[in-house]
Amino acid sequence: MRGKGVIGLLVIVAVGYLGYRFLPPQLNPFAPLMLDDPPGRITQFKLKRLPAERCPILLEEANQRGWISTKNLANSEGPCPLHHAVSVGNFGDVRLSQRFVASCPLALSSALFVQQQAKPLARQHLGSHLRQIDHLGSFACRNIYHRQNARLSEHATADALDISGFRLTDGRNITVLKGWKNTESEPFLRALLTASCQYYGNGLGPDYNAAHANHFHLGMRGYGLCR
Repeated sequence: MRGKGVIGLLVIVAVGYLGYRFLPPQLNPFAPLMLDDPPGRITQFKLKRLPAERCPILLEEANQRGWISTKNLANSEGPCPLHHAVSVGNFGDVRLSQRFVASCPLALSSALFVQQQAKPLARQHLGSHLRQIDHLGSFACRNIYHRQNARLSEHATADALDISGFRLTDGRNITVLKGWKNTESEPFLRALLTASCQYYGNGLGPDYNAAHANHFHLGMRGYGLCR
């Protein structure tokens, strides 16, 4: 049995090596993440295991492409220390209701999500261009649901963003609160929440619980749970 186990391990190593050598990078889960990798489980896997030192490099490239605008923040200590966080000002031609603080993984995932999903889905479902994203904030030094004995929220590490609505170039304002059960906007909002699974660890919306009736919580914990 031991010999069979060794042989099995060698087969896995050999297959992995051959895949690494001959698969196109965008189809190879062990190849470095690139900004042009297509949406899907492989890119999600790469995002999840992205080395900490590579995230700022890709984020800077996203800045240069005009997908996002960030400013580096000084490290801070205290009950909720932040290291290598950034302040996000916009997603290229998509404005924000206000700047927000983000960890590098949150900023990078959000830049990809807006560029690859939010913008095309707005055109597809609503026939207009996305102009602005409204949000309720990101960084907040608190526990989950503000409970005294709960674990720290993802917001305490700037690893989550709460999005409340989307404004279009034709003047429409789509809010999560009013649009989730609206015939016109519901397909767009549901498609967005489903697509967020490919970039974030979790995406929580109105169907999750009453606390999320008016926003999408997009956080980095987990492995693609969206509901």
